[in-house]
Amino acid sequence: MIKRRRVRGRLLTLAMVMAIGVAGSASAGSALPASPTSDHARTSDHARLRAVLHRITTVDGAPGALAEVRTRRGGSTVLTSGVADVRSRTPVRGDSRFRLGSMTKPFVATVLLQLAGERRVRLDAPVERYLPGVVRGHGNDGRAITVRQLLQHTSGVPDFLQYLRPQEIVADPLAHRDTRELLDIALAHPPTFEPGTGWRYSNTGYLVIGMIIEKVTGRSYGDEIRRRLIGPLHLHDTFAPGDASGIPGPHPRGYAQPGPDAPLVDVTAVSPTIGGAAGELISSASDVNRFMAALLHGALLRPAQQREMMRTRPTGGSDGRAYGLGLESSPLPCGGLYWGHTGDFLGYETATGIAGGRQVTVMANLGPGASDAQSDDIQAAVETALCEGRRTARP
Repeated sequence: MIKRRRVRGRLLTLAMVMAIGVAGSASAGSALPASPTSDHARTSDHARLRAVLHRITTVDGAPGALAEVRTRRGGSTVLTSGVADVRSRTPVRGDSRFRLGSMTKPFVATVLLQLAGERRVRLDAPVERYLPGVVRGHGNDGRAITVRQLLQHTSGVPDFLQYLRPQEIVADPLAHRDTRELLDIALAHPPTFEPGTGWRYSNTGYLVIGMIIEKVTGRSYGDEIRRRLIGPLHLHDTFAPGDASGIPGPHPRGYAQPGPDAPLVDVTAVSPTIGGAAGELISSASDVNRFMAALLHGALLRPAQQREMMRTRPTGGSDGRAYGLGLESSPLPCGGLYWGHTGDFLGYETATGIAGGRQVTVMANLGPGASDAQSDDIQAAVETALCEGRRTARP
């Protein structure tokens, strides 16, 4: 789904949040005060970025926010604002883990492209070659859709999130959701366009990519991420949780807001299988930054597959954004482009970006129900961090 200028896959809806019930609700009260920045940051550093994080946790209404910035020289700074828990008022920890939502997609795309480099998958082969008869129905046809089109959101396969009935999830938010079940929801509807003739964000495509990884390797996409990425990169905070509804280790509570004046609802516990290969990973800002640095610096893919990943097409907006294979390029206000991805899952909104040796990952623990201003300020936080030391970034 596209939210204003940002590419994302909204994994759950406000209707579901409203139905989850008041038992998990907590009043946000007035704007939450920002907590002091992490001890990793000197008070003279990152003034603009700290101001943006403060705005996210006051004006925008998120309980807490976090950003980890890494520089060309390898230094890292963690900044936090607001609280991890609106009841206990505990501050956000710099080593917090959180749900990535659609920031899962670069991990999944990397695994698929590694398989392409091993000649076990062909990007321009039809999906039918790997999953015979799976992508069929109402005009959707895996014989006419390529693996590349799934990765780049040019397949025309409908997004299952557009048709998911919230009541079914609300009845049991911890229930396992089989990938095939979610795929069937999407395939009950006609394609949004003929394969290769348009661009539209579809979480369904990445569910199918996860199925292809499993078919080719004999292991789940989560197992392949653990084997190929988490282990080699020592990503100790990164998990493909499967059915586990909690977040292991230190983490902020995740909140949603059913309406502008409604109390916050604690939605930390939910089955991540509703996202699957499109959005279920848990990680930390430090791990995401480590992964993105390895990816963009060529440590994870062979040169041919790296080029394929970074061959983009416009997403159709006027903002200059373009989408590759699980990776997005966006213009910076201080000049040039950055590479990254955004994400949201019930309780969290995230973004990551890397440009010219600088990188940043940002998290706020509110969504859905967050205002457009929160999304804009998360984008501003990314741009500000990447533009520090260059021409003035957007305040």
